[in-house]
Amino acid sequence: MKIRAAVLEKFDAPLVVQDVELAAPEAGEVLVRLKACGVCHTDAYTASGTDPSGYCNSVLGHEGAGIVEELGEGVQSLKRGDSVVTLFSPECGECLHCKSGKTNICLAIREQQGKGLMPDGTSRLSRSKGPLRHFMGTSAFAEYTVMPEIALARVNPEADFDAICLLACGATTGLAAAIWKAEVEEGSSVAVFGAGMVGLGAVVGAKLRGAERIIVVDPSLKRLELAREAGATHTFPGGPDAVGEILELTGGFGADYTFEATGKVAVMGQAVEAARMGWGLCTLLGVAGRGEKLEIVPRLLITGRRVQGGSFGGARGRTHVPELVEMYLRGELDLDRFVSHRMGLDDINLAFLKMHAQDGVRSVIQFS
Repeated sequence: MKIRAAVLEKFDAPLVVQDVELAAPEAGEVLVRLKACGVCHTDAYTASGTDPSGYCNSVLGHEGAGIVEELGEGVQSLKRGDSVVTLFSPECGECLHCKSGKTNICLAIREQQGKGLMPDGTSRLSRSKGPLRHFMGTSAFAEYTVMPEIALARVNPEADFDAICLLACGATTGLAAAIWKAEVEEGSSVAVFGAGMVGLGAVVGAKLRGAERIIVVDPSLKRLELAREAGATHTFPGGPDAVGEILELTGGFGADYTFEATGKVAVMGQAVEAARMGWGLCTLLGVAGRGEKLEIVPRLLITGRRVQGGSFGGARGRTHVPELVEMYLRGELDLDRFVSHRMGLDDINLAFLKMHAQDGVRSVIQFS
């Protein structure tokens, strides 16, 4: 079928919206009609050429939500008409990692997904010049996409697609990191570095877990205001004295939990240092640039601080995303406040410009 999609033709250049061909789903795959897709920093990171695993001639977009249109052979957990959220982090439930209960990083399709291909090693996307590669297994900057069944979370159809598409990446990464990965304790202190979508999600998650003190660091005064609305108790613009300010707010010891959501290694270092001596837990959520390394003074770890990563915030997509959608429908998660702009696919490059200008939190591409 012919669809409209936003193609990354070359790095550090605008995406090109054009007609492409999308083949029917094969065994274990599903055709999804996209209704909404958030424009995430990860898309910009790959488009810039900074991502060491990035590739051109691909259809970007991964923060999607839509409706199941067609099923490939053997698909059992979904049916036509289901509302779904796209998952760049699948959950097969059968691989060693899924069964371990120790990680959300599923192994089932990881190798081919990293190459921009479907599980069978081929692509469903093409044009006259030849095949196009998939992006993060999703390629959601398109009217339709074909995805593996295990990379789709079936959710309550009453939810607004514009809001729940944020749960495909940014919002869930922050929320899950606080709720399920770090397991923030009631009455604890939390410091969040970065008040974009991921950081704000961590703020909301920490508040839901009952944190007593939530400190947010971000140079944008507008985002700090959003952080306060989301539940932050203390905010400041940061800089070289950020760690000192957090220590002052926490009696000189540091925060029980810190979250880094900027992708800047210098800030990651601050997040480690700002964690409480003795038991502070730092969760890194941002993605650093090509070749960058994080340096940690060993004394910080010897004196009890711990550091962990949190891809997708540690969320198991098909398990946790439907739970978050239910929380949204119950009014516990105000996702709508984070949707700053709504626009069509032809405005995709404008959405990137707004992101770089920190104009709002999330732009959402809407499909009819």
